[in-house]
Amino acid sequence: MSISIKSSNISYTLIVVIIFFFSCKQLDFFEKNNPIPNHSWSSRYSSKAQFLITDTNAFYNIFIILRHTDAYKYNNIWLNVGIKVPNDTMQFKKLNIILGEDSKGWEGTGMGDIWYVKRRINGQPYKFKKSGVYEFSIFNIMRDDPLLEIMSVGISVEKLGQ
Repeated sequence: MSISIKSSNISYTLIVVIIFFFSCKQLDFFEKNNPIPNHSWSSRYSSKAQFLITDTNAFYNIFIILRHTDAYKYNNIWLNVGIKVPNDTMQFKKLNIILGEDSKGWEGTGMGDIWYVKRRINGQPYKFKKSGVYEFSIFNIMRDDPLLEIMSVGISVEKLGQ
């Protein structure tokens, strides 16, 4: 009787170790979200992030991540998104991120009165030309200053081909 229990425990442990070994895989992504103080985003406040790129042969998707409350009064948000290539200057791009439609409501994922939106900023997968530390800076360029009901903003960089 005790032999079958030991054999069963060894088999169970071996299965768990095998599953763990084969399920472990390096995740090649970076994500950073910065809270907006008092949900009141001043045009002077920049959400910043730095990340390291080592694989310049791979393609990446780059996303803006935004959390806002149900009380946000617009269906979109205009952002000025800057990227600084290692040993270069910051280059900016204006983006209009659609957050919802009057007829359909908010886009993204909602929980209570909080909405989470993740939008790709590059039309197709992006290839970084240099390895090194890249910097992102995100400003809101809406007319309201401060822009109310934005809870956090950030960036996600996800390596493809995994």
